[in-house]
Amino acid sequence: MNQVQGLEEYIKWRGYRESLGLPKEVREEYRMLAQGEYNRNYLFLHPVTGKKLVLRVNFGSQMHLENQIEYEFHALELLKDSGRTPSPMYVDGSKKKIPYGVMVMEYLPGHPLDYGKELLYAADCLADIHSIPVGREPPLITPDNPLKAIMEECGEMFRTYEASALGDEGKKRKIRRMLERGWSRADSLSKPVYRCCINTELNSTNFLINGEGKGNYLIDWEKPVYGDPAQDLGHFLAPTTTFWKTDVILEREQMEKFVDVYLEKAAGRFDIKGVKERIRAYIPITCLRGITWCAMAWVEYQQPDKEIINESTARKLEAYLSHEFLDKMEGFVG
Repeated sequence: MNQVQGLEEYIKWRGYRESLGLPKEVREEYRMLAQGEYNRNYLFLHPVTGKKLVLRVNFGSQMHLENQIEYEFHALELLKDSGRTPSPMYVDGSKKKIPYGVMVMEYLPGHPLDYGKELLYAADCLADIHSIPVGREPPLITPDNPLKAIMEECGEMFRTYEASALGDEGKKRKIRRMLERGWSRADSLSKPVYRCCINTELNSTNFLINGEGKGNYLIDWEKPVYGDPAQDLGHFLAPTTTFWKTDVILEREQMEKFVDVYLEKAAGRFDIKGVKERIRAYIPITCLRGITWCAMAWVEYQQPDKEIINESTARKLEAYLSHEFLDKMEGFVG
């Protein structure tokens, strides 16, 4: 924990301990569980309740939010009745006691999703999450035109790479060409007939799978929005997503089976009209988002002052920005 400035003192703070019902003196042991680009997670056992909990420390925001950790906490509050997400227990986004956002949530068991064997568990999980009503004015960002919003995000991320002297000029031209094609699709989709809380980042490690008749969950709600469920589904199926933590690119038959099972589970719970067609519109735009995020992250990874370095991510960034992979993604973008 000494890697995070002030964290050892923070867990001794009375406000933190009383909010969680922890003893006055620190008796619990915190150990590293996982880390991403903007968060570090620690697992600990509550010495009174005996429950496993996760302490999440936030270092930044993909969404450029000042209240990033509180935003994530509110999303988990909205979804707690789904039975598919961790229950939030504590949040402190003040940055007064520590220069980072802090959240504590329920620990959920499970292993990352295996696309070959467990694809349909994810369909079931997402149908349950998307079925949760979150009200007409949820505390979530609500893009008016989701495809356009994603394309604007792509452009912003790509500018980091395009402006960098470290970027490859040939790759810059290739990605710029793909973005121009993407913009031609941005106005091709009408407003969704149904909105809900969507995750927007559905790679395999964000699912925790336990099997048939057991708990299967979706964690890491860093970037939720109030949006079209087809956006989540398109992101889940896109090759830039499946390839991120594995070497898998789904076959068309696998995609179609996944969508059919999802629609069967969701039918009667919300309006699924046009979802299948909308997924097809989101997949190529999601590919662009994956490529431009990697381009931005690659530049960030070259900086000596970056706080979190993930070796697996570093390797994948190189793979995604290879000419071979970019050429393959051009085929998806069209």
